[in-house]
Parts: sequence; structure tokens; C-alpha cells
Amino acid sequence: MGIFSTPRPVPSRRWGALAGSAVVLLALPVVAAAGAPLSGWVLAAVLWAAGEALAWLLTHVPLGADNLAASGIRAVGMTFRVIAIMVVLLAVTAANEAVGVTAVLTFAAAYSLELLVSLSAYFGGSK
Repeated sequence: MGIFSTPRPVPSRRWGALAGSAVVLLALPVVAAAGAPLSGWVLAAVLWAAGEALAWLLTHVPLGADNLAASGIRAVGMTFRVIAIMVVLLAVTAANEAVGVTAVLTFAAAYSLELLVSLSAYFGGSK
């Protein structure tokens, strides 16, 4: 339980966001070369940018025991941003499978790398 019981400061989101954004940008030539619909990549890029913009806004909400309501808003907002994006991706996939699958794969790759970098920064940072 030791690794999870040690409190750590919240690391910057910068490197995770940059890594995910790089995946979205690097996915464009892959999508084009694969002959997948570019509209799927555009959808993923727009959703990625919107999600990152919302996350940036939410990171300016104060955290801590002195700001319980604000901390709750931040937590619900961070959860909502990903759920809302997944709902959009599911709806698009139901309407147009090729576009939806392209968007889902692009977004999932970017989100996964962002999560990996963020977790590495958190657990690799100072205690």
C-alpha cells in the first residue's frame, strides 16, 4: 500500500497534454496512409482540443480542504469531459462506423499516452 499512501503534489498537466497532442498530430499521416476517413481524424482532433481546453479551465479551480465545493466541481468536470467525449464518439460510430472508429482509435491513443505520461509524472515525482 506504500506507493498509494504517500501524498504527492499534483504534477503539471503540460507534458501529458503535449504528448497526447503529439499523438493526434502524428495520427494524421497514419490515417491518410491507411485510407481511413479524414473526417474521423478531424473529429478526434476537435474533441481532443475541446477536452484539453476544458481541462485547462478546470485546473484553475482551487483544490484542498478549504475549497471542498470547488474541488468537487473540478472532479466532476474532469470526469464529465471524458464521458461527454465518449458519448459523442459512440454516437458518431453508430451513425458512420468508419468515421467513428477512426476518431475513437485516434482519441484513445492520445488519451492513453496522456494518462501514461501523467501517471509517470505523478509517481515519479517528489514525495
